[in-house]
Amino acid sequence: MGRIWTVLFLSDAPLTAKDLQERLQLSSGAVSMTVTELARWGVVKKVWVQGDRRDFFVAEGNFWKMISRVLAERERVEILEAIDAMEEALEYARAKIEVGDERERRRAQRQVERIEQLLELAKLGRRLLDALLQRARVDATPLLGVLLGSRE
Repeated sequence: MGRIWTVLFLSDAPLTAKDLQERLQLSSGAVSMTVTELARWGVVKKVWVQGDRRDFFVAEGNFWKMISRVLAERERVEILEAIDAMEEALEYARAKIEVGDERERRRAQRQVERIEQLLELAKLGRRLLDALLQRARVDATPLLGVLLGSRE
């Protein structure tokens, strides 16, 4: 993906899928799938070239626009999936505290504490990413609290 975006970004004119295929020695399927995914993220767009019926592509040149789209489309989804998985694990570990012998309950309690810490960090990451995407700036104060080990 990076190679295709870079070739488009450095090109002084829009390129076709065939151009990308030849320059990067990639299969037509690989170029097609990659350009489609990059377009979905909004970092590559299809443009019209007068007098030509082929599809031409250009790279998004606005870096903040490009980065924010990738963060919103890819990274935020990963964080949300991680939060969901941790919440499920937390439920499972809490249920383990209610059953089993003393050793199993202590182990489950320790797991609950650690999962809660990870979940807190993931939620902080989501808030920081949301703030960055909404305002193009971030207050790093909560992150300092996590890094320094203090909880508010």
